[in-house]
Amino acid sequence: MAPPLVIFWFRRDLRLHDNAGLAHALASGYTVLPIFIFDVNILTGLPHDDARVTFIFDTLYALRTRLKEKYGSSIALYYGKPQEVFERILHSYNIAAVFTNLDYEPYARERDSSLRHWLNERSVAFHGFKDHVLFEKSEVVKTDGNPYLVFTPYMRKWRSLLSQTSVMSHPSAEQLSNLVKISSLPSVALTEIGFVRSRITVPDYQIGINILTRYALDRDYPARLGTSQLSPHLRFGTVSIRQIIHQSCDISDTFCNELIWREFFTQILWHFPETMNKSFKQQYDQIRWRNDASEFQRWCEGTTGYPIVDAGMRQLNATGLMHNRIRMITASFLSKHLLIDWRWGEAYFARKLLDYDMASNVGNWQWAAGCGADAAPYFRIFNPTRQIERFDSHFDYIQTWVHDWNELTYPSPIVDHTVARERCIKAYRQAIG
Repeated sequence: MAPPLVIFWFRRDLRLHDNAGLAHALASGYTVLPIFIFDVNILTGLPHDDARVTFIFDTLYALRTRLKEKYGSSIALYYGKPQEVFERILHSYNIAAVFTNLDYEPYARERDSSLRHWLNERSVAFHGFKDHVLFEKSEVVKTDGNPYLVFTPYMRKWRSLLSQTSVMSHPSAEQLSNLVKISSLPSVALTEIGFVRSRITVPDYQIGINILTRYALDRDYPARLGTSQLSPHLRFGTVSIRQIIHQSCDISDTFCNELIWREFFTQILWHFPETMNKSFKQQYDQIRWRNDASEFQRWCEGTTGYPIVDAGMRQLNATGLMHNRIRMITASFLSKHLLIDWRWGEAYFARKLLDYDMASNVGNWQWAAGCGADAAPYFRIFNPTRQIERFDSHFDYIQTWVHDWNELTYPSPIVDHTVARERCIKAYRQAIG
């Protein structure tokens, strides 16, 4: 029998440096076989030209090239359901253990629990490690052990723990000589997994001193180059959260708070997985949504007659990106102006956003709709015209994306703001009492 190997399973951690699970695998005393699985359960239903799949594919092939050239190794690529893939792997290799980094979404938790049990029955250990966040699960909780439901006290506790914690990087990049010396491992092509190359690309992130020192001043103005473009890279783990915290939290409290919001929503989803499709505040599921399909379509297309809403939706459709201020405006508009269920909008963003992360997307949609943990009150309804006056007064952002906004062909507003506001407050009051 061939000497035993251990597997490192790449998932949302597509990097060789400062990778917790990879470092533990490489230090295990075994030779490491790295793999990635294009999971049928995740890919089913995605657009055939999904930009995220292209990004994952290209990132993996760049990693494979580096490993082949420098270490005579590679990453085995598979397509299928995870357990079926592992059946094939165990048939081909003598595997002692599987190492991976933890994923906190409900599907991932169920998948990993089932797979752990299945592997253990075959005398293969399953080891999961914290890598996607700095603090996970119940590491930031109240003194009574219950999770925080309000951001500010969570943020204070998070910062207090950070000040007491030595945030160390993991020496994965220094141990890559422990990978298998096989350059021709199993592979797949985009077409073999049912996809074609997307025309949309993930931008490089910018986290230099200029971005950080001006972040608090510039971040709310969508026409300014004031944000980092970091979120897709955190989503897919092409950058380490520990590295970003080292670079940013001593320079910009505001930027650091955005990283903490990400972890706040992650722990909310961990403790309350039902919120992936149910309101955190359960009474809000009694709202009588209008759910007008034609109005939803106009929102999706960016033809609501409200230029700042339409600019955001057209930017999303064209690039897979949307400025955070505009995400709040468009989400509020759908749920409160149009009284369309926030889950419709959350699902649309899930299909389109390059940085889609369930915890953050669900958390922010529920925040905008007023039904989430520490959400905006239901009577806080963004006035789209006022938002233009405050954050795009020279129409720079609008003119970039809504070329017809001052032409006769541009549609009239889909609803009057005052009428929509009154209708929303009435519907919410009737639901929540």
